Amino acid sequence: MKKKVISVMLAATMVAAMAVGCGSSGGDDATSDQPAGDEQTEEPSGDEQTEEPEGDEQTEEPTEGDDAAAGGDLADKKVGVCIYQFSDNFMTLFRTELENYLVEQGFSKDNITIADGANDQATQSGQIDSFIADGVDVLIINPVNSSSAETITDKVVDAGIPLVYINREPEEAEEKRWEDNGWDVTYVGCDARQSGTFQGELIADLGMDKVDLNGDGKIQYIMVQGDPENIDAQYRTEFSVKALADAGLEVEELDNQVGNWQQDQAQQIVANALGQHGNDIEVVFCNNDAMALGALQAIESAGRTVGTDIFLVGVDALSEALENVISGKMTGTVFNDHFAQSHSAADAAIKFVKGEKNDYYIGCDYVKVTADNAQEVLDMVK
Repeated sequence: MKKKVISVMLAATMVAAMAVGCGSSGGDDATSDQPAGDEQTEEPSGDEQTEEPEGDEQTEEPTEGDDAAAGGDLADKKVGVCIYQFSDNFMTLFRTELENYLVEQGFSKDNITIADGANDQATQSGQIDSFIADGVDVLIINPVNSSSAETITDKVVDAGIPLVYINREPEEAEEKRWEDNGWDVTYVGCDARQSGTFQGELIADLGMDKVDLNGDGKIQYIMVQGDPENIDAQYRTEFSVKALADAGLEVEELDNQVGNWQQDQAQQIVANALGQHGNDIEVVFCNNDAMALGALQAIESAGRTVGTDIFLVGVDALSEALENVISGKMTGTVFNDHFAQSHSAADAAIKFVKGEKNDYYIGCDYVKVTADNAQEVLDMVK
């Protein structure tokens, strides 16, 4: 059974923008660290009501006394965290918030170890082996390659250690395997299909008359992808374009290149595309904001103006991207809620450590961000 969470702060601040806010479900990023915002407790609102697990997996409401007991029980528990790459902007936000929240819940900071996989699966696999040898009480893993999940799961389960996957979702068949075997393994994250859909809707909502700059009845676009093996990159690429088609708009792809989530690579890709296709490019889709920031540099260097003769969207709602949306330098972005995801990952780890069960999938929603609500999101993430 799938369970969703969204943050209280998000629900409160987005009331005025629900037309572009939370929806039904269907990670990534650059080089500079961004500050994490205020920690908030996740709680369902509106249509996104939390589904109650059946049977023994029912969630109990903690009391003040329970919280104190949990803090005492957790202080000597060891948590191993594997992040695919520290230089990723979004995962910097995520891991900072995750560590802070774990400490707030009663873990000792000295017992929380966070390892940088340096975007190399062999490096991360060695780190997982070290955590197992060290006898950690729970592992939280953001895999370098989602395709390695089966191997990772087997070695962690064999060691008798509970496992929480984050941000990069394993295959559906792998998640089904956890459920079939009753293993203490779960995935916490958002559905990337929704983020891609929201990107496409950001363009479709503008209307064909505004976006079809050359008046040929089609939307010409270029796509800048993240890691092609990453399911988030695949879904964002597919569903952003699908949203335009679903809105009845004809599209034409002029270029599709891999930017590996990196700002500098995206800048070069978009510069080359603008040199080749010039004014034929009407929309630039980027799988994340880091690449959108690189795309913006190329767009401005080519003498183009977002919102006037080209449109640009990303994903993550990094602070700089939000400032660009507010100023009109980006058409929009999609908020990847690191608060809800990191808190839910920690909460799942705590339940495992306490001998309780989790659902095998714990999800949350993305949020469309335009100039109408970008300041509210920026105030939250700063």
